[in-house]
Amino acid sequence: MKYMLMLFDNEDWWNTITEEEIAEDMNKHDAFAAWCAEQGFAITGGAALQASPTATTLRRGNGEVLVTDGPYAELKEHLGGFYIIEARDLDQAMEAARHCPMGSGTEVRPVWDISS
Repeated sequence: MKYMLMLFDNEDWWNTITEEEIAEDMNKHDAFAAWCAEQGFAITGGAALQASPTATTLRRGNGEVLVTDGPYAELKEHLGGFYIIEARDLDQAMEAARHCPMGSGTEVRPVWDISS
């Protein structure tokens, strides 16, 4: 079954880090990918996201679509990236999440397979 690991962090951190700290963070993600391969987890997708001010949100109401700049909700922690992994069950997906480099937290959610 596929699971999405959503990585959340305080965006202020990204505004203050150095190039060296970015490289260290990327090395942690490389190590996570290697760990997943060793454990038999398949990473089938994922990406780092640009900062939340670059988001555009569309909301539907009264038969219209309202477009606003910025994320859906104003929060201190923002979605900074995600992985899609193949795991046997939620317990195995949570084991992967425990090893995933995260800022302030990771949300694990099953992906609904609508392919059939």
